[in-house]
Amino acid sequence: MSYEFVKTSNENGIIRVTLNRPPLNVLTIPMMEELISAFKWAGQETGSLVVLDAEGKAFSAGVDVLDHTADKVDRMIEVFDGIFEVMYEIEKPIVAVVNGAALGGGYELVLFCDLVVASEKAKLGQPEIQVGVFPPLACYMLPRLLSWPKAMELLLSGDVIGAAQAEQMGLVNKVLPAEGFSEGAEQFIKKFSSLSPVVLAMTKKAARAGLGKDFASGMKVIDQIYLKELMKTKDAIEGLQAFLEKRPPVWEGK
Repeated sequence: MSYEFVKTSNENGIIRVTLNRPPLNVLTIPMMEELISAFKWAGQETGSLVVLDAEGKAFSAGVDVLDHTADKVDRMIEVFDGIFEVMYEIEKPIVAVVNGAALGGGYELVLFCDLVVASEKAKLGQPEIQVGVFPPLACYMLPRLLSWPKAMELLLSGDVIGAAQAEQMGLVNKVLPAEGFSEGAEQFIKKFSSLSPVVLAMTKKAARAGLGKDFASGMKVIDQIYLKELMKTKDAIEGLQAFLEKRPPVWEGK
């Protein structure tokens, strides 16, 4: 698909949505509208993973301050929230590849992904409070990803942290050297893209299904996904059979 501020591709089942407003990928309302469209496309594409990355020296410096004015802010919030509503509907795991700064709304995009791989030079944070506002999506996500004190420290201070600290806090899966980062990120992605697309999606669905539930009700819904959905797929049958026959599985994605 063709956009002005976003690039998309699907190569061998790796579906990419790339922020393409260098050097800082500042998110404007038109760019966010394109992101909604691109993520809708990504959700419908056949593949294992959706990768969110960026051109330029920053992943994204956040939402354009000019779109926070009284005449635009309602529309800005509507479109901004719309990105995450579409991302939430994507069954495939979403991987953020962060090389450079991801700040404000740019970091909120990263927070909503399922996996995060970052360059050692990446900087992450929600500095909104320092200009008199707060980050809505981060106020939802950070208390779910961190302890309450750590989440509140990031939200209330506006501190920007490095990739290594984010990894220690559990906000980043893997930090890679800046030199050769693209190749390292591809190796990280390959670990997942070699697996069954349908089983990856089912696993994400099951993990989500248990959130916020007590043990009994959580396990009930997860077991139903396992028995009624997963075990009816060709890939689950193939994976178990291949293990018994001591051979590599051949995934169909069904």
